[in-house]
Amino acid sequence: MEVKNKTVLVLGGAGLVGTAVCRELLPLNPRKLIISSLAASEVAEATSLLKKNFPDTAAEFAGIHGNLFVRSALKDAGRQEMLDDTGHRRAIIDDTLLPLTEEILDRSFLYQVLTEEKPDLVVDCVNTATALAYQDIFRSASEVLDHLDKGHGIETFRGTLERHLCTLYTPQLIRHIQILYEGLVKAGVGGYIKIGTSGTGGMGLNIPYTHSEEKPSRILLSKSAMAGAHTLLLFLMARTPGGPVVKEIKPAAAIAWKGIRYGEVIKRGKPIRLHDCPFDQPVDLNADPDMGGSRSYPEVDAGADGNLKSVYIDTGENGIFSRAEFEVVTTLGQMEFVTPEEIARNVRFEVAGINSGHDVINALDTASMDPTYRAGVMRATALKRLEALEKEHEVASVAFEMLGPPRLSKLLFEADLLRRIRVTFRGVAEDDPEKLAADAAGYIKDHQDFRTQILSIGIPVLLPDGSSLLRGPRMVIPTVWENKTLTPASLDRWSREGWVDLRVANMKKWQERFQGVLAEAGAMDPDDSSSRHDLPEEFRSPDNEIPIGKMVGWLFIREEQGQRMKA
Repeated sequence: MEVKNKTVLVLGGAGLVGTAVCRELLPLNPRKLIISSLAASEVAEATSLLKKNFPDTAAEFAGIHGNLFVRSALKDAGRQEMLDDTGHRRAIIDDTLLPLTEEILDRSFLYQVLTEEKPDLVVDCVNTATALAYQDIFRSASEVLDHLDKGHGIETFRGTLERHLCTLYTPQLIRHIQILYEGLVKAGVGGYIKIGTSGTGGMGLNIPYTHSEEKPSRILLSKSAMAGAHTLLLFLMARTPGGPVVKEIKPAAAIAWKGIRYGEVIKRGKPIRLHDCPFDQPVDLNADPDMGGSRSYPEVDAGADGNLKSVYIDTGENGIFSRAEFEVVTTLGQMEFVTPEEIARNVRFEVAGINSGHDVINALDTASMDPTYRAGVMRATALKRLEALEKEHEVASVAFEMLGPPRLSKLLFEADLLRRIRVTFRGVAEDDPEKLAADAAGYIKDHQDFRTQILSIGIPVLLPDGSSLLRGPRMVIPTVWENKTLTPASLDRWSREGWVDLRVANMKKWQERFQGVLAEAGAMDPDDSSSRHDLPEEFRSPDNEIPIGKMVGWLFIREEQGQRMKA
């Protein structure tokens, strides 16, 4: 469709992909560009940046902020605020579960935005599947069952049940599509393009990144389920006469990046505080069934210097990753990645009537956007910048426990620890495992900065004796809802899932891994210079320094069976 002199509304326009879409569409000379985002500050920042990038544009800029999934009276309320208020909960339940009426339509914030602005084109960059699925219906259901089991009073149970009803994301998605369709039709919108998601970055049920202790995570699969349901609902909307042209671009890779920086590591809006567990004051697992959960752990510093600082890559709505985390997730055979500019370029193609080959509505089973050549080239640039910043600031950007699961952080820190004490593949593979365990413990003891980084992101350290534990105030494993009874089996499971494990048995396991790398490299024909082998160059000599991100990526592929089937 023609964009020149038209009104374009970009939902989620202040996000990573949204701003890229705005940059791609502004040269087409729209009359008005409306940027929608959750917070007013996000809209202001994105608008200011676009005006700076396009000083000569004649387009009029407008901004809208608020939650598009609720009535306008609640658009600025936080999720917890809504769940804690009886009236707000009932409003969500009524708006979601009751039959659609004119009253529900008229008070919907999304409906008001569409019918008041009357855009010609809507590009929806909101991550709808994530917004709905991450309300965590499983935790909510557990709370309902707990109340039933314990026989709480009716009023207490009523609140718990209402909160649970507010997390039913399938009715929320259905109602969202109903309101969206009615608003698009009422406003006379000519085209609607959705930036969707596969939910797993293009990977399958063997995805190693889970956001929980499960593999695959129920919450992550809920996201994929919502993404798939969303696509089919849009497919139906596209087949409904009288509506707009409907398209969906569905990236099937990680999306990156927004910036590469050094600074405080922010998680859920707050910096990660550095806490220590002195080496000579470990938790005695034999004497303390609570594993030290009730004791206090000193902060390294009372001020800002007590916050975790490191080099990171900002991937927008997906959070910030360490250099090593980014290296793992973009490893060939993992999620890999695609740039927001490529997604935006496909939006422009579809707007212009050019078949991008990635409209999922027209080709549900073939249009997923796979990792790209450009991203592969740019990956080297990103990693080089991250490594340069690491050297400049004398820090190791290993793991922040945001990508998930805790096993990823545990493996990265274990690999980095082995690199620090032995440097090369050969150094680990050919050493005595008991000496490896002792030297690893010695390094942890003597290097507080390294120790506190591990403990402060929620990863404890199990010392070689198997009964002494270094930990911070929070441990991600075991999870808050699971049985914490300490047994040999549970100790082994927790150590595997999210504890840096310095026991001899784990050192032997790492030796097997490095021996596997060397065996794979040794099996390659040195005279074969074809494209047959994709083993990283760093793996091909036993005296090369251990690349921790590539090593864990290799481990996820070989040991976890986590390789993507299509690239």
